[in-house]
Amino acid sequence: MSRIGIKPILIPNGVEIKIEEDAGKYNGQKIIFKGPLGELTQELRKDIKVKIEDNKVILKRDNESKFVKSLHGLYRTLINNIIEGVQKLYEKELEIVGIGYRAELSGSNLSLHLGATHPYDLEAPKGITFEVIDKVNIKVKGIDKQLVGQVAAEIRSFAKPEPYKGKGIRYKGEYVRRKAGKAAKVSSAGTE
Repeated sequence: MSRIGIKPILIPNGVEIKIEEDAGKYNGQKIIFKGPLGELTQELRKDIKVKIEDNKVILKRDNESKFVKSLHGLYRTLINNIIEGVQKLYEKELEIVGIGYRAELSGSNLSLHLGATHPYDLEAPKGITFEVIDKVNIKVKGIDKQLVGQVAAEIRSFAKPEPYKGKGIRYKGEYVRRKAGKAAKVSSAGTE
């Protein structure tokens, strides 16, 4: 048995769950979650079934194949993240390091000035909001954990932190291992 998949998920107050049968591209169930912050859906494969009993969500699998076993814990985690997301916002924090590097909000869009000839403009996807603090700290907020992480990774990909000067965009608290530059190597080689 999947250690994660067999754990029931408690449905908190204010969250409504509706299950539709034989829906979507997987011919399985479609689950609609409504909460105080919004609505999200999750489609399941036909081998995984969801039931609601005693104000808890329980996942069962139809067979014991390796593929279905791997999906059991995955879908339980996805459903748990959605239930948490419709109650509270997920957020990722990014920080910009480098002289002249900055971020600005123009409406709901994010504009990044990263030393290129033109700014990088990123339109906020549906359900995502940006917050810029001090022109170098960015918060990505939303109810969909997967989408928040994807947008934060996309922002980071515009200027990944480089190991020599540490310039670029990094996650808040991320450690960037620094390398000694060419000048440091030459000067240390001459002392031997």
